[in-house]
Amino acid sequence: MTSHVSYLRSTRHPWPCLLFVLPLILAYESGVIVLGGPHPENLRNGADNWLRVGLMRLGISWVWLPPVVLLALMIVWAWKQRHERPNEVFAVLSGMVLESVAYAIGLWGISRALGPLLEQFGIELAAGSTEPAVGQVITYLGAGIYEEALFRLILFSCLLRLLRLLDVNGLLAVLLAASASALLFSAAHHIGPYGQPYSNYLFLFRLIAGLYFAILFQARGFGIAVGAHACYNLMVSIGAS
Repeated sequence: MTSHVSYLRSTRHPWPCLLFVLPLILAYESGVIVLGGPHPENLRNGADNWLRVGLMRLGISWVWLPPVVLLALMIVWAWKQRHERPNEVFAVLSGMVLESVAYAIGLWGISRALGPLLEQFGIELAAGSTEPAVGQVITYLGAGIYEEALFRLILFSCLLRLLRLLDVNGLLAVLLAASASALLFSAAHHIGPYGQPYSNYLFLFRLIAGLYFAILFQARGFGIAVGAHACYNLMVSIGAS
């Protein structure tokens, strides 16, 4: 195994991230095609649908475009940093799996504690969505990929770069970018044809989750953020079955 410091840096390198995310993308896209039948859009997660609806409005209907573009961006990113590629990639990937599970369990603990905490502060909780877990596993897996790509890899990174160009440096820039991207992440789940009915619990929990994933993305890298998000969603789907 690589040294402790080297491993912490390695998980943020695009090459392990690409190798880590690739099988998740293949599993999600294959599952949508195989299980979706004539209506694969019913199994696609919100962020994936948002991207495809936006492309269709531009006259682009290629179903393979979002995953290909995401993988192409990661390949270019990995190629640009190829000289810093870590050794012992299998050991790094194994550690990323363990970290993803651990962070997913941490977020699950937060989700369990949030409801009673909000009730203590007198915040009314409306009943959330109770979708059946059967048939949702593929959807939840896709959310871990495309929501992290949209809200952390693109939005959070762009906001952080903009803030630094405006001379907002250090921790403040990270916190502002994380807060803004988390707010949009939470609000987006209640907007448009794929949005859920609003509830205080869902909105506040997703706001916290957005901050959680932004911090993971910044500190531990895109791959672990995707892994933790997907693993948490799978835990929820299994627990609801």
